[in-house]
Amino acid sequence: MATELALIGDSIRMGYQETVRRELEPGIRVRSPEPNGGHSRNVLDHLDAWVLDRPPDAAHLNCGLHDLAKEFDSGLARVPLEEYRSNVARIFERVQAADIRPVWATITPVDEVLHHRNKSFDRFEADVDAYNEAALEAAEAAGVPVNDLFAVIESAGRGRLLRDDGVHFTDEGSRLLGEAVAAFVRGLPGLVPGSAGG
Repeated sequence: MATELALIGDSIRMGYQETVRRELEPGIRVRSPEPNGGHSRNVLDHLDAWVLDRPPDAAHLNCGLHDLAKEFDSGLARVPLEEYRSNVARIFERVQAADIRPVWATITPVDEVLHHRNKSFDRFEADVDAYNEAALEAAEAAGVPVNDLFAVIESAGRGRLLRDDGVHFTDEGSRLLGEAVAAFVRGLPGLVPGSAGG
């Protein structure tokens, strides 16, 4: 029976998931929910259906871009930072309790100027940093490995990889993210029998 990976995330995940499948299958079967994972509350609400009811060997998890979004001039995130921190910790706790190996993926960069110009709400770069820091603290406390997708985009040049909406990625950006996810998963010790990580 093939190793199975659950791939959970928002529209950024939806952009890179086919690259992950192409890179990992058939040795690691990849499954992901059809809908956008949305914010951390939504991931928690659907964790049973998306992950726990049919436990995979590992779960590559991300949320945050929907949490930190703010209506114009409101100053209020859809999910406040401390609730986000708590929600991420609860996701880790529930996944680990089911004997599934979690991996956390950092929130990818945004361009707040493009975003403000082309979307009906804001996402601020400082909030990306703050929410990433909160999730990294939760991951460290739970002993969860972190796939730094933020760094993947920054090192490759977010200015050329972000689309005009300031949040989604060009085909090249999505491909780079998918390749990074696949490489990280392949490197998890013992996930694939006989692999370099095993």
